[in-house]
Amino acid sequence: MSNMLDTVPNDRLSSRPARLVTMASGLVRSAAQPDIVQAVLRIALAVPFWRSGMLKWNGFLQLNDTAIDLFTQEFMLHLPGGPYPFPAPATMAFLSGCGEIIFPTLLVLGLATRFAGLGLLLMTLIVELTVPDGWPVHITWAAMALAIMRYGPGRLSFDALIARIAGAVYR
Repeated sequence: MSNMLDTVPNDRLSSRPARLVTMASGLVRSAAQPDIVQAVLRIALAVPFWRSGMLKWNGFLQLNDTAIDLFTQEFMLHLPGGPYPFPAPATMAFLSGCGEIIFPTLLVLGLATRFAGLGLLLMTLIVELTVPDGWPVHITWAAMALAIMRYGPGRLSFDALIARIAGAVYR
């Protein structure tokens, strides 16, 4: 019993799937433009930090009691021989709250983007030391921060606009 595929020339079989794969690949590439990917990546990393930061404030530079209580009573650094309480908990709560507002804002704007990515990477490391069981989420944040630090904000950013105005080639 002969198979129908045996009667079809080989080049016709391989060219049709190859064309479909090429077409599908082109569609995916056109939907995932690097500048769009970089903008989405910046926003995706900014959101969880911004939301956490908003919970720490009662008003402009007025940290709420809950934030200070968390750093005083709940949050501990899980280091060898520990856990240990945070040093200067009110200061740590204030710095954390500031970082969780400033760095995400910079990321969304694409302003001082690599610096903001570094700031959130360092905050992620501290969060990991505080909540070690959260590593599946924290490693995702770290990967996003590292990608932002390595590849920058893309052309849809104030960093790129400033570079264009200054006459520099943006990379």
